[in-house]
Amino acid sequence: MSTTQDLLDEAKAANPKRAEEIYKQILAASALNASSSSADQTLRDQESAMISLAELYRDQRNAQGLAEVITLSRSFMSSTAKAKTAKLIRTLLNYFNDIPGSRQVQIDVLMDNIDWSKREKRIFLKHSLEIRLVSLQLEASQFKAALTRIDSLLTELKKLDDKMILTEVHLLESRVYRGIGNLAKAKAALTSARTAANAIYCPPHLQAALDLQSGVLHAEDKDYTTAYSYFYETFENMSSQDDPSALTALKYMLLCKVMLNLPEDVTSLLSIKLAVKYAQLREIECMRAIALAHQNRNLAEFEKVLRDYKDELSSDPTIRSHLAALYDTLLEQNLLRIIEPYSVVEIDHVAKQVGQGRQDVEAKLSQMILDKVFYGVLDQGRGCLLVFDEPEVDDTYGAAIDTLGQVSKVVDSLYAKTVKIA
Repeated sequence: MSTTQDLLDEAKAANPKRAEEIYKQILAASALNASSSSADQTLRDQESAMISLAELYRDQRNAQGLAEVITLSRSFMSSTAKAKTAKLIRTLLNYFNDIPGSRQVQIDVLMDNIDWSKREKRIFLKHSLEIRLVSLQLEASQFKAALTRIDSLLTELKKLDDKMILTEVHLLESRVYRGIGNLAKAKAALTSARTAANAIYCPPHLQAALDLQSGVLHAEDKDYTTAYSYFYETFENMSSQDDPSALTALKYMLLCKVMLNLPEDVTSLLSIKLAVKYAQLREIECMRAIALAHQNRNLAEFEKVLRDYKDELSSDPTIRSHLAALYDTLLEQNLLRIIEPYSVVEIDHVAKQVGQGRQDVEAKLSQMILDKVFYGVLDQGRGCLLVFDEPEVDDTYGAAIDTLGQVSKVVDSLYAKTVKIA
């Protein structure tokens, strides 16, 4: 008669289908023997089979199968220590990260397990699962659902006064508010996160996340110098630990250099010791290409980089929004360079020179005139742009107003003196 260990060894050597059958057989047998004298060994066997089955589904990219393993694990979790329960479920949930397109399945699994942990009164597990759920809802741009969950979480956490989890939730709140464009509330939530973090020992990864979010919010305010310092702090702390946030911070550092009109600094930045190991990655190559296009003031080259590295540049909302602003600035600079020699120029000619559609160029020129970037009039009947010299400012009116103001003060002063004499 085969022992459980023999079955586990057989499963490792078997094909995926046979291995799946063996693991399910072990789990079914363990459930029947859970109350026997060898309960501890049964639980260990069950855990090994469960993790192996989850790994099998992960390798097969079977998100639904992995979800079923997590649901199946509840019977095991009911009979083991709560700390071990949290570790096991985190391990199982992490396997979803290697399965493409599994986000919605993971959200559904989390919501189901949150309800279960609430019924079982496993409060700390529930909070852990809810934090993970909010992170996924943020990635999926489900901002309303995320904020509702955060409000509920904050109400519970303030009663428990758990500063560590409170810091994480306020940080997530800041990221969600930033996602919907409410920067005032994003900054307020980040301040709350830092306040909670100051009351405890803040682990390096959490401190790095706070610094990264601070940099993002400063970048939104166009304060790229301060943002760069926060990103550098994150990069320096996390690069030695091979944390994924180090690569994100480095990308944002390069972005800040480009936005500060210092694209030539990108090459020197990538030559420093900490950055060398990232320099050949595609995520960094795309930022180097953006810097070069910006340095050359070449709109066509910039558009080519956006096309060639579409996945890397469009997947990150921070990079996407700032590059949109940079593209707009670059288009403005190109238009100014083209129209500078002319007093009258055809719009079709300008559009051809910048490689854009006439309608887009016309709308951009109209916006630039309204913003007083240059002075001119669009003659749509003739299809031309009339460019004027910058009008000289006549200070006569302003000087006259100032003079009258001074005269008024003198009259008031003389009147006050006459009142005193009388």
